[in-house]
Amino acid sequence: MSYKYFEDYELRCSHCGDERMQPHFMEHIIVLRELLGFPFVVTSAYRCPDHPIEAPKESPGAHTTGMAMDIQVSGNNAHRLLDAALRAGFSGIGISQKGDHSTRFIHLDKIGTSEGRPRPTVWSY
Repeated sequence: MSYKYFEDYELRCSHCGDERMQPHFMEHIIVLRELLGFPFVVTSAYRCPDHPIEAPKESPGAHTTGMAMDIQVSGNNAHRLLDAALRAGFSGIGISQKGDHSTRFIHLDKIGTSEGRPRPTVWSY
C-alpha cells in the first residue's frame, strides 16, 4: 500500500520484504510529517517476527505490529519531532541520539500496554 510521503520500499521488512504497516498508524505519521514540514527518513518500519532483531525477543516487538517506525533525525529536528510526538499521543518513544547523524533516530509507536511493556513510555537506546 502506498502512503503520502513514503515509498513502499521504506516500509518493508528488510528481512522478508513484507509491508504490513497499519493504515491508522500511518495516518498519525503523515499528520506528524505535515505538521513538522521536514522529510522523515525511515530507518525501520515493519519487521516480520523472523527479522534478526525480532526473532530473539521473548515477545514480539512493536515493529511486528505495523504500528512502529524509526526515523533518522538529529539536532533541532529531533527535538521538534520528540515534542510533536509527545503531544500527538504516541505511546512508545525511543531515543537514540549518540554518534553521527546517520546513526541517530527516534522510534515512534502506538501500541497498547501489555505484560512487561507499559505504555505510555519513553526510553533511550
